[in-house]
Amino acid sequence: MLPEKHEEVLNEVFEEIEAALKDRRGLVSHQRRLAFILALGTTTLIELHLHKQNVSKPGIKINHLWFKKKKSTIFEQIQHQVTSSLSSIAHFEEALDLAAKIEEKRDELAYGSPSSEKILQEKIRLFFELRQLLK
Repeated sequence: MLPEKHEEVLNEVFEEIEAALKDRRGLVSHQRRLAFILALGTTTLIELHLHKQNVSKPGIKINHLWFKKKKSTIFEQIQHQVTSSLSSIAHFEEALDLAAKIEEKRDELAYGSPSSEKILQEKIRLFFELRQLLK
């Protein structure tokens, strides 16, 4: 995906988060959409960061499910999609830690019973922390 397309996806993610935050019914009424959109936003932020670092191979695609695996496995899977060592990319390990926290319990949020405002607020906070880290 081209960097411009990543930006379009991120705009959609931010719009959905903003709509959820402004909804008087609360975040829980957006729980499933937030679970999906935060996973999409997380992978998009990381892919865009790799593009900006000029290390991504054409057609790079990161799967949100990778963030449920051991960090060494995630590194290995992403390493195949870049042209230089991931260890040379500033804050990349920290970004993966945040991505793993965002992905944690994602399926429960997407497919399970209603959660809590607190948990959803924390997921959004982690996403914005990741965004700030990768700027």
